[in-house]
Amino acid sequence: MNRESRTALSLVGVVVVMGALAWAAVPFYDWFCRVTGFAGTTQISETAPDEVLDEMVRVRFDANVDSNLDWTFRPMQARMDLKIGENGLAFYEAVNNSDVPITGTASYNVAPEVAGFYFDKIQCFCFTEQTLQPGERMEMPVSFYVDPAIVKDRDAGWVRDITLSYTFHRTEPKQAALDSARTETIN
Repeated sequence: MNRESRTALSLVGVVVVMGALAWAAVPFYDWFCRVTGFAGTTQISETAPDEVLDEMVRVRFDANVDSNLDWTFRPMQARMDLKIGENGLAFYEAVNNSDVPITGTASYNVAPEVAGFYFDKIQCFCFTEQTLQPGERMEMPVSFYVDPAIVKDRDAGWVRDITLSYTFHRTEPKQAALDSARTETIN
């Protein structure tokens, strides 16, 4: 193999490796954030812990809507004070202000970011896409707790105020995407 061929093959190899790393970056970052709570990513839990501390935490609620989603979205309570380890249940309200059905998916995080590892959701509307019919109003619950282990964490032990923030983004309904893909395959 001559020098030019080796160089060309090496460059193709570099491009393939860079493409593979770029493709893997998003799922790896998502996994990393879920495991570590990095960037305020919350945790998912099956049940609340057995231990409830006598220390209080204040959870504030925030709601945002992407500019291409014609919804009104707001928390139904501004804040909630609960004991660390106690299960909380909060509600958000969404209204479709358009004259067509719209599907949305919520992204979420908490602030300060260091609290993300200790903020656990048991049930949340953000786990699935939501479709609202024209003019439809929906109350959406989120069940959560703050893990008692937070008080022993050197970096997060001081946190007693947490903001839970959601942003709704417009998405194509999964079934419509599947039907569209089937139609394209048939044609």
